[in-house]
Amino acid sequence: MALPARVGGAALATAVRGLKLARPDEKPLHPRGDYFRGTVTRFGGGDSGVPWLDDTGTDEVVVRMSRAIGLPRPWPDVRGIALRLQLGDRESDLLFATTGWGRLTRFLLTAAWKADRQPYTTLLPYRTPQGPVVLGLRPDGQGVFHLERAFGTGEWKPFGRLVLDGRYAGPALSFDPIAAPVPGLPPYAWVAALRRPSYRTAQKGRSGAAQPTPGDHTERGGPV
Repeated sequence: MALPARVGGAALATAVRGLKLARPDEKPLHPRGDYFRGTVTRFGGGDSGVPWLDDTGTDEVVVRMSRAIGLPRPWPDVRGIALRLQLGDRESDLLFATTGWGRLTRFLLTAAWKADRQPYTTLLPYRTPQGPVVLGLRPDGQGVFHLERAFGTGEWKPFGRLVLDGRYAGPALSFDPIAAPVPGLPPYAWVAALRRPSYRTAQKGRSGAAQPTPGDHTERGGPV
């Protein structure tokens, strides 16, 4: 798995480098986004062996909603949701993208017309004591996203919900789930090898994260 991951990582980095050349004044991926405050409520009762997935709790989060490629509206684009969680004295990041929801399509990126119409997943799995787990978000169209998890191609099971509470007025953020994983959810080495080169390429020479663009995801007057 190591060699294909390195090859894939190099290919992704090359693609990101091409986007940087095409848009030298912007971030190559997720160039613009809307930022929100949010609350994650975890239900508890899980059996993954990961406290954050299995235990009850409430977490304050910053949410960035963005278009991955930055295609002009009204064209569809791969939608992204990034979460910055404050877990005790540390910050952790999770990234989700629009995908299918089936046993295989959960691993395939899809373009979406609206941010609150299609499911999102982490696309690649995290390592847990019970095996590889994929996390998912299902929007209800009213600013609530249902958090679910699935082992590999197994059945989805709910473990919490994300509620958007309003606009976030702080500075724009740069997210990195490889460098700042949720405790107990480390990335597999091959996942890190696949993603890290493109992250480094995207961040090289960047003086700061892109500023929020108010209204980019308020297609129906609400936050999504």
